[in-house]
Amino acid sequence: MKIPRAFGVAGKSSIRASLTVLAAILLAACNPFDEVRPMMDEYVERLGRVLETDPQFSELAPAPILPRRRERVLDMPELELGMLDFLSLYGCDLQFVVGEKNSIMGKVMQPLNRLRYELRFIASAGKCLQSSIDDGDEELQDTLRQAISSKRENLPIALWNATWGVEEVENLFTTSKGFYPVIAENPLSDLAREAAQLERAARSLLNGELEQNLDFAGAVQQRWQAEYHAGQLINSALLVAARLNDGTEVIERRLAQRPLCLNGNPNNQSTIVQGMFFSIYIGKVQPYLADLRRARIELLEPLAQLAQIQTAVMPQSFQRWQARALPADAGVESVHAESAGVESADVESVNAESANVWGDLDKAVADHTLGWQQLLEQCGLRPGA
Repeated sequence: MKIPRAFGVAGKSSIRASLTVLAAILLAACNPFDEVRPMMDEYVERLGRVLETDPQFSELAPAPILPRRRERVLDMPELELGMLDFLSLYGCDLQFVVGEKNSIMGKVMQPLNRLRYELRFIASAGKCLQSSIDDGDEELQDTLRQAISSKRENLPIALWNATWGVEEVENLFTTSKGFYPVIAENPLSDLAREAAQLERAARSLLNGELEQNLDFAGAVQQRWQAEYHAGQLINSALLVAARLNDGTEVIERRLAQRPLCLNGNPNNQSTIVQGMFFSIYIGKVQPYLADLRRARIELLEPLAQLAQIQTAVMPQSFQRWQARALPADAGVESVHAESAGVESADVESVNAESANVWGDLDKAVADHTLGWQQLLEQCGLRPGA
C-alpha cells in the first residue's frame, strides 16, 4: 500500500526538523568551552594551529591529598579524674558541665561539641571561682584555677580538632570530583561567607575572646560535607597551569623561528593570531582565570588563614599539605593576567620561586602573558601598546 503523498511530505519535514534539533543538541554537548579540561586542551590545540607549531601536552602534577583524619586529629589532654570528681561535688553550674562530659554521650563528643564543652567549662569555672572567693573556699579556688589554666592552655587543640580535624573537611577538599565548573553562578557565596566567619571566630578564640557564639559552625560543616569546590579548585589550578605552560612552550618555539611579522607590519597570519588571542584566550580562558582568582580570594584564602593562625598545633603532615594546596600569600594581592588583553602586565615582577599550586598557577599565567606580549609585539600588536 502506498503512503499518501501528503503524509510522506509531512513525515519528511518532521524527520528533517528532528534531525536539526538533534544536531543542535549534539553540537551543544560537544562544545569544548563548556568544561575546563576540553577548553584548555582546545586552546592549546588552536594556538598550535595558528602558530604552525605542534603542541606537546604535559602530564598533570598529582593533586595534593588532604592527610587522613587520624593524621590530623590531635590528642586532647584531659583533666585528672580526681580533679573532675572534686569539681562535680559543688553546686555551681560547673557541676552540670562536668556531668555532661562524664555522661555516655559526653565520652564520644564530636570535635565541634568538644570545643563548645571546653568553652562552657572555662566560663562556668570562672563563675564558680568567683563564688568560691566570696565563700572563702581556698581549696576549691586552687583547683578551679588549675582547671581553668589547663583548659585555656589546651583550647587551641580543641579548636584545631573542631576545624581541620573534622570528617566534613575531607569532602570539601576531595580531589575526586573533577574540576571547578566553567559556567558557575557564584557557587561559593555561602561557602565563602561561612569560611570567613569561621576564621574570624577562630582568631578571636585564639586571642582569648572566648565568648564566641559557635551555633553557626554546625551548618558550616554540613555544607562542607555536601560541597567539594575546594578540591575542584585545586584540580583546576593544576590543569590550567599545565596547559598554560604548554601554550607558552608553543609560543616560545614560534618566537625562536622567523618573526611573525616582517619589520613589525601586520599580515594575514598575524590577523588570524590576534583574532584567536581575543576570541579564545581573552574571550574564553581569561574569564575562567578570573573565576579561579575570585574563588581563591573568597574561599581558599580564608581557609588558608584559618590554618595559618593554628600553626602552633598543626601536625607536620598537614603542614606539608598546606604548603602545596593552600594559597601561601593569603590576604595578599597576587599577579594575574585577567587584564592582559587591556593593558600590559608587569609580569617580570612575579616571584618565580613558588612551591605551591597557586604560586605555580601565578607563574604560569605570568609567563604565558609575557609570551603573548612578545609574540604580538613582533607585529606592533602588543596588548596595551
